[in-house]
Amino acid sequence: MRDPRRAVTIREAATIWHEEGGWFDARWHFSFDRYRDPENDGIGALRVFNDDRIVAGAEWPLHPHQDIESNTYVVSGHFLHADSLGNNGRLQAGAAQVMTFSHEGDLHSEKNGSPHEPMRFIQFWILPSTRGLTTTVQQRQYTLEDRIDRWLQIMGPAGTEGLDLAQDARALVAHLTDAGRLEHTYTPGRGGYLYVIEGRLSLNGDQLRTGDAAKVTGEATLEVATDVAAELILIDVPLEFEAVGVWAGEW
Repeated sequence: MRDPRRAVTIREAATIWHEEGGWFDARWHFSFDRYRDPENDGIGALRVFNDDRIVAGAEWPLHPHQDIESNTYVVSGHFLHADSLGNNGRLQAGAAQVMTFSHEGDLHSEKNGSPHEPMRFIQFWILPSTRGLTTTVQQRQYTLEDRIDRWLQIMGPAGTEGLDLAQDARALVAHLTDAGRLEHTYTPGRGGYLYVIEGRLSLNGDQLRTGDAAKVTGEATLEVATDVAAELILIDVPLEFEAVGVWAGEW
């Protein structure tokens, strides 16, 4: 359902691409890998948004990227990171990671660090507008208390709260209690995505449940309220930006 006054489109969970690979189960919200949807190729500088679950001990082995920032938010389980630069790390629920990939490209992998329990994480790509980036990894562990009934900015432009992004973009998370209320305003030229990780909530009068999302393609104020616990993530990006590297046809 689309609100023409606020450029907000509700996407129900059942309408979002479902990919099963035996050892993984994923919802791909925008065109990704073999999935192609010209109506959902991203929003501004937000190019990919995946909700991934992998079984105990499973791994996406080392694979390459270039000219992107691959960003991760751990929902549950034990997330193990490794890359071609020799970095590694174990992240738990509430943790954030930003991996910036240079134009030359590098490799990274994601693994479930538990031999017994499944793992769930949100991974999204934000395209930078800065040339000459080097490959780097930033990681930070947050707690549940950090995000109770408030927006916690886990990623943003350098010099702001959270891990640094090479784009004028922000990622925020929140855990709403049964009386939680929040709002977020997308100013002119901005857009993004709100995703219900778990629970249910009211968004500007529309009822959203686990796996539902709201696509924002213009100026809008999102008013969120719930009478049960709910986990959510929100991305705020420029709708117009300068693409660089492979995204600008530079090979």
